[in-house]
Amino acid sequence: MKTYLLILFFSLTAFGLNFSQTPKVKTGIEVLRDNNFNLLAGKKVGLITNPTGVDSKLVSTIDILFHAKNVKLVALFGPEHGVRGDFSAGADVESYTDKQTGLPVYSLYGKTSKPTPDMLKGIDVLVYDIQDIGCRSYTYISTMGKAMEAAAENNIPFVVLDRPNPLGGRKVEGNLVEDGFQSFVSAYKIPYVYGLTCGELAKMLNKRGMLKDGEKCRLTVVRMKGWRRSMSFEQTGLPWVLTSPHIPHFDTPEYYVASGIMGELGTLSEGVGYTLPFQIFAAEWIDADKLAEKMNALKLKGVLFRPINFKPYYGIFKDKELHGVEINITNYRKVNLMSLQFLFMQVQTEMYPDKNPFTLASKERLNFFDKVCGTSTVRELFSKNMKYDDVKKFLYKDVKQFKKLSRKYYLYR
Repeated sequence: MKTYLLILFFSLTAFGLNFSQTPKVKTGIEVLRDNNFNLLAGKKVGLITNPTGVDSKLVSTIDILFHAKNVKLVALFGPEHGVRGDFSAGADVESYTDKQTGLPVYSLYGKTSKPTPDMLKGIDVLVYDIQDIGCRSYTYISTMGKAMEAAAENNIPFVVLDRPNPLGGRKVEGNLVEDGFQSFVSAYKIPYVYGLTCGELAKMLNKRGMLKDGEKCRLTVVRMKGWRRSMSFEQTGLPWVLTSPHIPHFDTPEYYVASGIMGELGTLSEGVGYTLPFQIFAAEWIDADKLAEKMNALKLKGVLFRPINFKPYYGIFKDKELHGVEINITNYRKVNLMSLQFLFMQVQTEMYPDKNPFTLASKERLNFFDKVCGTSTVRELFSKNMKYDDVKKFLYKDVKQFKKLSRKYYLYR
């Protein structure tokens, strides 16, 4: 009987079930609660959050603060997808009332991306609690920065309840955003993968004058307990709440970096619309077996490819028969994430010269590709010969300097 139970235990843990009763990491909201909400005691609070703002028992930060006896939660602010995940990606969200608490919810995605003075009336402190994915083009850090600007302009303290970076605190990839290419998907001059928690990034934005007009807010970061820069999200012991509909698992952010930039072209599938978002490279014309063979022949560190044939359920490739490879990251520390999409485009163009993804893309798609890259140079260098080596040096020209600079804002080892 004991042997059977041991086999059952190890079988279940192999499928990712966590039997640890106590996570290794305490997030900012839990540390704040342990300290009896001392930073917020007796104050009227505005909370910027979404469904990822939860404790280790999946209780919403909204409800935690709403029921805290010494805290007066008076307003909620929602980024893309809304405070409780009620809206689709890219959907403009109007302000509304939260059914559970009766509190007003102000949308920060759509017509208004920054809290207005009217929204902030009667608020003593703004609190930010959102799980990010550590990638520049993900819009939550843009929301955080805009809210910090509003806090500075209205002389309201700003508190970040810190959370783990699922890409860890050591991996940095990509060029800095250039002047003229800053947007909501490339708001700050940081690399595509920046290796900081949201609290650390907030410190950097604030202290280096990276907010609009160099504004600085009265910032406090509630640090996590137990987090280390080397940790994967799985090692934290915390539950993963999908940060948006296409980031369903704790390791999806890795694949988002590996394929998401390419996906902006709209000519090759990155798996969105199927059950493996960002984990696929595919198109209608590809021979899956030959592509897998050629991709594996590159002998890339930390990644393997297998052939896959599928039909997306929704999106721009809905009901089309697609063929390609599934990306399997085998060693996150060794894999060069950003390179994978460029190497795939290189190989597939060698196989199908008449299917250049850039010439097939619309002007609007090309512009968005540039916005996400934070420059037009990536497209210009790469699309000329469709060779990753032509763009590699540019993509990593800023990494060493940024790593040195960002260490000044580390809160964790």
